[in-house]
Amino acid sequence: MTEIMPIAGMDDWERRLARQDAFWRREILDRPVVAMTSWKGGHAAPAGRTYGTIRERWMDAEGVAAHAAASIRNTAFYGDALPSFMPNLGPEVFNAFLGMELEFGENTSWSVANLHDWSGVERIRFDRNNPYWRKMEELTDALLAAGQGLFYVGLTDLHPGGDACAAFRDPMQLNLDLIESPAEVARLMRRVTDLYFEVFAASRKRLADAGQACCTWAGPVSRLTWYVPSNDFSCMVSKEMFDAFFLPTLVEECRALEASLYHLDGPGALRHLDSLLAIPELNAIQWVYGAGHGRASDWLHVYRACQAAGKGVQIFAGLDELETLMGALRPEGVWISLSGVNDGETAAAVLRRVAKWTR
Repeated sequence: MTEIMPIAGMDDWERRLARQDAFWRREILDRPVVAMTSWKGGHAAPAGRTYGTIRERWMDAEGVAAHAAASIRNTAFYGDALPSFMPNLGPEVFNAFLGMELEFGENTSWSVANLHDWSGVERIRFDRNNPYWRKMEELTDALLAAGQGLFYVGLTDLHPGGDACAAFRDPMQLNLDLIESPAEVARLMRRVTDLYFEVFAASRKRLADAGQACCTWAGPVSRLTWYVPSNDFSCMVSKEMFDAFFLPTLVEECRALEASLYHLDGPGALRHLDSLLAIPELNAIQWVYGAGHGRASDWLHVYRACQAAGKGVQIFAGLDELETLMGALRPEGVWISLSGVNDGETAAAVLRRVAKWTR
């Protein structure tokens, strides 16, 4: 493997990586992973640009790279936090790589369902001349140039499996398909899964060859090739349907990686937790309870269930929740992103406190 790019001015970047590598194995080098960031300022924002359309703004690789560099320079990284930035064309870009069109809003994009006839499944393919793939390569290259010694460039947000099928067919239609055309759904799932492995391999190789640690939107930064299996559509189906149609390819995704972090999104998806915890190759769970559903410390039973099954947990919590979490959970396999830490002195105090968790 290519040597990982050092982060300039961060003397302990290798130790931070090592702790995150250990997280996947539920091992502790000296303490659990604690990532903290705060705004420090001091660097000017890039000059404003004028665009004719929102799409043009999303597609401006030079502008994206300038924004990324400024954002990283204006951020303080404490504990195990490492600077990273992900090229992004929205959560359904995987479908765009396979021939769908995207529409862009201010903060996100969405695909336009185009698989209206099951005979079109065989025509779904990954073409490296696809304009969205070429644009992702351009965005990635611009970020790699801007991030030399400054930040790691992450894998973009890929949603294969059930989410890709829902985008191709439309979520409501896919619900009907599961009842009326189960064999066709299985055929579509096989197609998008096979193509996902091709897209992922090409994406990861490009970054690994450039000396990048493996990262994406989810937070961890590691030497291991890891990713975020997910199925947001799963909140719309029963446990029985999830297990029959979607669980097998999620198992495949986990087996193809060196490490995996499942993105469990919303209370409606909790019915699938036991099925996910039974995947031997799955390393950890990212539980996202959503706005209006409390805080991390309100969901200790979920984190305990994950730990009881031998899985790690990624937790996003406030500084005032730290003691509760430490009192309720084992430190092995915990990755915490802690908000409310606004200076180095507070961060140092947190690390001293967390170090005692392992004793």
